[in-house]
Amino acid sequence: MNKMKAWFLGGAVIATAALAVPMYLQADGDGNGRFGRGPGMHRMAGGGAPLISIALKHHSELKLTADQVANLEKTKSHYQSQVAPLHQQLRTLEGEIANLSREGRADLVNIKVKIQEAEKLRSELRYLRIEALENGKSILTAEQREQLKTLFASRRGEHRRHQGQAS
Repeated sequence: MNKMKAWFLGGAVIATAALAVPMYLQADGDGNGRFGRGPGMHRMAGGGAPLISIALKHHSELKLTADQVANLEKTKSHYQSQVAPLHQQLRTLEGEIANLSREGRADLVNIKVKIQEAEKLRSELRYLRIEALENGKSILTAEQREQLKTLFASRRGEHRRHQGQAS
């Protein structure tokens, strides 16, 4: 009976790893590997804090001052420099988990340790993203933040329409 439990658990770990790795290691439009999202999942990483990118893209509409633009660019750059090594570490860990899962008899203890390490990295990435967004919001006036919410909502609506058409 214990052999059957071990076999079943090993199969479940392999299946989980096989599903998890592609979900986190998607290619962006430039063909570069990056952490993506599955359907309905909120993007935790990628090309920087999206609201900051949108604010910079629409700086004239938001009437951002030169100082605001410089501070937003600095915040975005700082965020990207912080997350790049974490993304690499996470990709490495996910590859190690996949390799360990492919072995004839998976080392479940080691796999569990690697999964826990990966979750710590994801947690840190999530925090850094929120920190960057809060720093970015603090640079904007209340009126600019409201305008930005409107721009973001319209952009999200366009994205959903494009996804619906592609299906």
